Amino acid sequence: MTTATSRVAIVTGGARGIGAATALRLAADGLAVGVLDLDEAGAKGTAEQITGNGGRALAVAADVSDADSVQAAVDRVAAELGGPTVLVNNAGVTRDNMLFKMTDADWDTVMGVHLKGAFLMSRAVQKYMVEAKFGRIVSLSSTSALGNRGQANYSTAKAGLQGLTKTLAIELGKFGVTANAIAPGFIQTEMTKATAERLGVPFEAFIEGAAKTIPVNRVGQPEDIAALVSYLVSEESGFVSGQVIYAAGGPKN
Repeated sequence: MTTATSRVAIVTGGARGIGAATALRLAADGLAVGVLDLDEAGAKGTAEQITGNGGRALAVAADVSDADSVQAAVDRVAAELGGPTVLVNNAGVTRDNMLFKMTDADWDTVMGVHLKGAFLMSRAVQKYMVEAKFGRIVSLSSTSALGNRGQANYSTAKAGLQGLTKTLAIELGKFGVTANAIAPGFIQTEMTKATAERLGVPFEAFIEGAAKTIPVNRVGQPEDIAALVSYLVSEESGFVSGQVIYAAGGPKN
């Protein structure tokens, strides 16, 4: 068994989009994958794709904003697949609105899933990484961390993830653990489709318009982000830590 095939990864928000693509990519790389999502059926769908391709996977229903749910999920992955030494904090939701219309619940929900969720997951898995003297934490930020109209909650959470990432890199580095963040630009997912629907714009037109603003002249696909995650959780990435990589098809100021 190679080093890669002995690793266990957890991917949150693994039911669809970037999370599902990442879970599939890591499984193809030889890792066993715990697929966590509030949508248990969706998580099972991803896990079944992995096992159908000959990989090892476990679907676990989990609310990453709840400490007890997180601990139970991590304990189950550890018991059934092995101690997780790779964590991808991908779970996310949107509750977009202008500031004067944004409710307390809109704010708390987004903060709970993105920011508290990444904190709770990282806290729960770090002991396995420290014991193994190897760990990789990758959190999904966003270009919205730079500010985005109608996303005060989402932008703040995604910016917070960058600070969390840099702090984890400092605290855990001496144990062989790296922490990095990926800040995707426009990625073609159900989440961006929902944004188009909220704006009343056909999704194809939304994609076409976005592509025109991107230097590489296309929008991103979940697999683009999964490929970057694959490198950041590899053995070879051990000297890359505390970084925020903007994967947006061009520079973002």
